[in-house]
Amino acid sequence: MGRTPTRVGVVGYGYWGSKHVRVLNSLPDVEVTVIDNDQQRLREAMASFPSCRIATDLSEELESQDAVVVATPPGIHANVGLQALEAGLHTLIEKPLANSIEEAEALVAASEKSGARLMVGHTFEYNPAVWKLKEIISSGELGRVLYIDAARLSLGRYQTDCNVIWDLAPHDISIVSYLLDEVPQTVSVWAQHNIGTEHADVAYLKLEFEKSGAPAFVHLSWLHPEKTRRVTVVGEKKMAVYNDMSDNERIRIYDVGVDPKKVDDDASHGFPVSYRTGDIVSPFVPFQEPLLVQDSHFIECVRTGAEPRTPGQRGLDIVKVLAATDVAGATGAPAHLSGNLDLASVGNGHRMVRS
Repeated sequence: MGRTPTRVGVVGYGYWGSKHVRVLNSLPDVEVTVIDNDQQRLREAMASFPSCRIATDLSEELESQDAVVVATPPGIHANVGLQALEAGLHTLIEKPLANSIEEAEALVAASEKSGARLMVGHTFEYNPAVWKLKEIISSGELGRVLYIDAARLSLGRYQTDCNVIWDLAPHDISIVSYLLDEVPQTVSVWAQHNIGTEHADVAYLKLEFEKSGAPAFVHLSWLHPEKTRRVTVVGEKKMAVYNDMSDNERIRIYDVGVDPKKVDDDASHGFPVSYRTGDIVSPFVPFQEPLLVQDSHFIECVRTGAEPRTPGQRGLDIVKVLAATDVAGATGAPAHLSGNLDLASVGNGHRMVRS
């Protein structure tokens, strides 16, 4: 006899919702219901996935589901998530977990009260290439990490309800925090609004970490000619680059660096450092679709009650960093997460960024 099917409602059939439906529909013993109040989207879902059920209102499906995936616009993540969690349904919410610290805390509290698992969709923490990069850092092959540089750039996908930081930075904040095993404690921001909505469409972040002492710099843009998804880790011994746009060399390790202890005294213009170059190695990373890994893990947590790798608290931590970017962007000064983030003084949370 087969396993009793796990019933999952996907709320929102937009860009990410359609991807979740595709992945979940491919898993054994999973029954998917697409929940959206847009009739055109429901017709598209029926045409693409005829085996899925469709519905227009989550409130009418609460007793018919075992779990919910929230893939709505971020502005209603909290409302939909609370509805599911309070009904005792295990819930996966796309990034960012919520649009404010208060909403994220309410989601975590609702999960703890109901006993239903809450998971945040930090997809890159389920990416085998990111796992490999963490393994390389942890092995000591790079030496002490001096800094991390990340770039997430593309032309388009302008949003109407948030700026480029809240849209794109959750990925890189979660990646860097995962690599360093800690959440940044201080955030600095430069951001600018160029075209389109009133929201900033290009930004630079500086994230400072207490334990490692290695800062991370994050460049974000909706206004860039090339799609870039890259993380560079600069170590004392070697450097590594994770390029998510590469088909066959997503990780490269560079045996290059500088030695400040050796000065080239024989040169006509002596340099304060000497440079060394060596091999470039690209370790094999077997491809696994991160969303498939993530959603498979969610289903396993639903079935076993296991704690997700990216629980609600993890989502709350990243939302706190995002909220700090609002403060830093509005005040022009570094924002410290250990202090009281005075969001009231900078306006409507994630919608505020200095331009």
